[in-house]
Amino acid sequence: MDLATATKMHELFLEIIIAPDFDDDARDLLAQKKNLRLMTVAMVDHHTRQPTHELVSVQGGLLVQDVDQRVETADDLTIVTAVEPTLEQIDAMLFAQRVVKHVKSNAIVVANQGQTLGIGAGQMNRVGSVEIALAQAQQNANFAGAVLASDAFFPMADSVDYAAKHGIRAIIQPGGSIRDQDSIDKANEYGIAMVTTGVRHFRH
Repeated sequence: MDLATATKMHELFLEIIIAPDFDDDARDLLAQKKNLRLMTVAMVDHHTRQPTHELVSVQGGLLVQDVDQRVETADDLTIVTAVEPTLEQIDAMLFAQRVVKHVKSNAIVVANQGQTLGIGAGQMNRVGSVEIALAQAQQNANFAGAVLASDAFFPMADSVDYAAKHGIRAIIQPGGSIRDQDSIDKANEYGIAMVTTGVRHFRH
C-alpha cells in the first residue's frame, strides 16, 4: 500500500487493513488511527498460483467448491426485456456482478458504476436479501441510477416487484428458473431493463 491509497483509507472508519506490504510513509500515516490493525499477507500471484478450489468446514467434514474465477463481459449478457439497458447501466451491472459472486447466497448487490451501495446475503428467500440491500443502498447519496445484481435466478417475481418499487431501473441475473417469464413480465410491467448471464454465482 502506498501513501496515496493510505491517505484515502485514512478518511474511513476501519478496524483492519490487510495488504501484501505497506510503504513506510503509508504505515506511519495509518498508525495514527486509533485501534486500526495492519496485517501483511503474501497475496496469491493470480497469474501463476491461482487456487482452483476452496474449503468450507461443515459438521463432520469439508465442503470443497470451485473458486469462482468467471468474470462476465457485455458479450455474455442477454437482454430479455422490452427496455434495453443503457451503456452506463451495463457498466454498473457488470461491476455489481463482480461483487455479488463474493457474497454468501442468497446474494443481492445494489451498485452504481463504481460503488457498492447495498448488500443482502444469507436470507432464507431472495426477496429478503433484496430488502436488506435496498435498505442500505437508499441511504447512499449516489443511489439514483443504481442497478441490482443477483447471484442466482429469481424463482419468484416478488424480488423484481420490490426492486422496481424502490428505484431499481436495471437488473442482472443468471436466468434459468422455470418461472423466468414471470420475472421478465414483471420487469416489463415496470419498464425496467433486465439481462441474464446464464451462469449462477452461488457461494456457500
